[in-house]
Parts: sequence; structure tokens; C-alpha cells
Amino acid sequence: MTHLATAPGGFDNAEMHHVLRQACALVGLDPAGARLLRGHTNAVILLPREQTVVKIARRGTRTEDVARTVAFVRHLTQLGFPTVTLHPVAQPVITDGHATTFWHYLPQPPHPVTAAQLATPLHTLHTLPTPPLPLPHHDNIAAIRRSLATTHWLPKPTHTFLAHYTDQLAHALTTLAFALPDGVLQGDPQHRNALHTANGQAVLCDWDTVTRGHPEWDLVTVEIHCRRFGHGQKHYQAFADSYGFDITRWSGYPTLTAIRELRMITTNARKVPQAPSSQREVERRIAALHRNDRHQQWNIL
Repeated sequence: MTHLATAPGGFDNAEMHHVLRQACALVGLDPAGARLLRGHTNAVILLPREQTVVKIARRGTRTEDVARTVAFVRHLTQLGFPTVTLHPVAQPVITDGHATTFWHYLPQPPHPVTAAQLATPLHTLHTLPTPPLPLPHHDNIAAIRRSLATTHWLPKPTHTFLAHYTDQLAHALTTLAFALPDGVLQGDPQHRNALHTANGQAVLCDWDTVTRGHPEWDLVTVEIHCRRFGHGQKHYQAFADSYGFDITRWSGYPTLTAIRELRMITTNARKVPQAPSSQREVERRIAALHRNDRHQQWNIL
């Protein structure tokens, strides 16, 4: 088996190999030549002989959350929604307390999905009827506070600054009047959480963050990725024009973008012990936060 990178999903290599082999054995798939595709959050591994992607949930993930994701994707598939589909086996598979799922592999061209390609599936998602399973309420402030509570490597003054800033934003959030009705949210819509299909369309993937809430949270996430990761204003504007709502023209945009960017910073700060190479980028983003620099280009983590 191909050597996997250090600490994908918070596991060491030996444990990662063990979980992968055991899970594949339980569903009758061949792990030979396994190749890590992504490993900063969950371990996402390609089985080349099976043309199947294995996703091993990050250490500490509740198995019931993974089961909910599987049930939700099955629901989307029944609706004909443009989503990556599950491999036809009973899942999730639980190995030594770790949840594993299996997905159809879609070979990708070198260029990512554009923001404009996200617009139609996102709008469809946001206007779906209520699904027949409970989804958590979208709460970025709570997620930020959870990350800060488990992040111990930051200097105390920095941690205090982030905590106070969170409190300020939480208060500002209570004053907003949202423009769009509640709906189903992807939770982290971005270029890397969508895939090209063979016919040139795009499907959404990475449903671990699916919630219910105001669609403005999804829309501001797309805008942030366009602005912070070098895609540019024209790239974002094509998305807004296709979706039919420009988040940057809404009065609540400054507050939402500040909260969403803070969540992106604190989530990555929490993961630094498992991904120490990301520490410098997290520190760079926090320094820019002190300067109120909205246009600093971020490096992908």
C-alpha cells in the first residue's frame, strides 16, 4: 500500500492503515495502492483498483453525525440532486470506533470548479423542502467558541483577543435582519467542496457540515473564498449574478464575513497540533485580523 501522509484526520500512519484495511475488508474492497487525496480534516483516500474514495472521519467525530451525513446524501440522491454519490454498500462502517464512508470516484481535471458553477446547486439546496431527518442549526459563534476552548497553543493575549472579538461579533449578529428564508445549508460551499462530472457539470460534495439556517452563511463563504484565495471579484460576481443575490450588497455582510472568517481561522488553529505545518498561516491570518486587513491573500490549508 502507498505510504500515507502523517496524521491525516488526526491519526498516525499505523492507525490510519489499520482503519483503512479493516473497513475495506468489511465491505469487500481492495485497498492495494491506496493514495491519500486530502488529509487536513478527514482522511480522504482513493482506492485506484476500485475507483472508490474512502473517507475516514477525523478523530473525535461522532458516528451518529457520519450516519446522518449518509442518510442526507441518500435523500439528495433520491431527489436527483447534483451530489457525489455513495458507493453501494451498507455504511458508515465502524472500525475501532472510527466511522468510514465510501464514495464513487470522479476523476478531476487540473482546474477546480468555478464559483459560478456552485450557484445553481446551492440555490436548489437552499430552497429544498424540509428533509425527512433532523439537521443541526447553523451556529458559527458556537463553533468558534468550541474551537477556542480546545486550542491551547496560542499565546494568552492572542487567545483573549480572539475571545473578546467573538463576543463583539455575537452581539452584532443579534441585530441583523436576514434577507433570505431559512433553508438547508451546505455549510462550507467552496471550490474544493464541489467536483466536475464527466459531462462538464458540477456536483456538491463534503456534506459533513450540512445544517439548517440562513442561506446568507453559505453565500458569504463563497465570497470569502473568491476574495481570500485569489479567484478575484469577477469570479465572485459571476456566482452572485447566477445565484440572484449578491451578499456584498446586503447590510449584514460586514458582520457575517467577519464571523465566517473568524471561524475559518479558529477551526484551523484548533487543528494545528495535528497539522503543525499550518501554524504559520494561522498566525499570519491572526496578525492580519489585528490590522483589520480584509484583502490579505490566504494560503489554502
